[in-house]
Amino acid sequence: MMQIVDAHHHIWRQTDLPWLLGPTQPRIFGPYDGIKRDYPIEEFLDDIADTGVTKSVYVQANWAPNWFVDEVAWVQDTADRAGWPHGIVGFCNMSQPDARPDLDRLASFSLMRGIRQQFHWHQNPLYRFAPTPDVARDRNVQRNVARLADYGWTFDLQVFPDQMDSACELADACPDVTFVLQHAGMLEDLSDDGRATWRAAMKKLAKRPNVVTKLSAFGTFIHRNDADHIAWMVKETTAIFGAKRCLFGSNFPIEKLWTNYSTLLDAYLAATADMSEARRTAIFHDTASRIYRL
Repeated sequence: MMQIVDAHHHIWRQTDLPWLLGPTQPRIFGPYDGIKRDYPIEEFLDDIADTGVTKSVYVQANWAPNWFVDEVAWVQDTADRAGWPHGIVGFCNMSQPDARPDLDRLASFSLMRGIRQQFHWHQNPLYRFAPTPDVARDRNVQRNVARLADYGWTFDLQVFPDQMDSACELADACPDVTFVLQHAGMLEDLSDDGRATWRAAMKKLAKRPNVVTKLSAFGTFIHRNDADHIAWMVKETTAIFGAKRCLFGSNFPIEKLWTNYSTLLDAYLAATADMSEARRTAIFHDTASRIYRL
């Protein structure tokens, strides 16, 4: 069985997540009553049982922003106790004038590997997270993200296709930082024009050698596990970025709203079935291991 790294998952306590309890966060993934509860590491381990997943990376789950250290501390404590996850992508406000004091606080946790601050903005307010569409152009953001190189950390970049120009500017301003594009650019418009716009934007971003991308969350806007859609996304994204710059992520437990882990993983394995062993190993293991130093 292939050894697999899940480069994007969450665990949480519902009492710590305002978006589970209140109306303030966007509902990109539709009705979410099924996950308005604790999702502990023990349940994640049950979900991945017998799938071949051997390591994982936790990605921040939007705790209250002032609890950014508490979130990482809790996940680190969970890993110390349970042995999972193996890396942490935490939150830090990169829009502030100088993020270094906050980054220094996070640096005390041994599993810290990167920062995610979600910049995605959409005309549809339900899909909107950032306050403006061009946060990546903010000089404070560019300065703070560039400083991640001093920590050896990634920046997990979450934008829609029409924000890719600003994302390219951010990547260019921070050449020593590795950017991990979330969810392969969040393709939401599945029309021919929408796919063409996404493809052109992805090609532009892929010209930046310091950007890799996650093959993850492809059920976000369709609210189902669609093997054909996953196969199309995997084929197109790997053609643009190359397998060595792609990494698998489950986005669990969000995708648990409409599927189970083994069925989701099977769809990705089927999507790569005609690839060489080296390319599949890159996608499911090597790229994540390299980027997140697992």
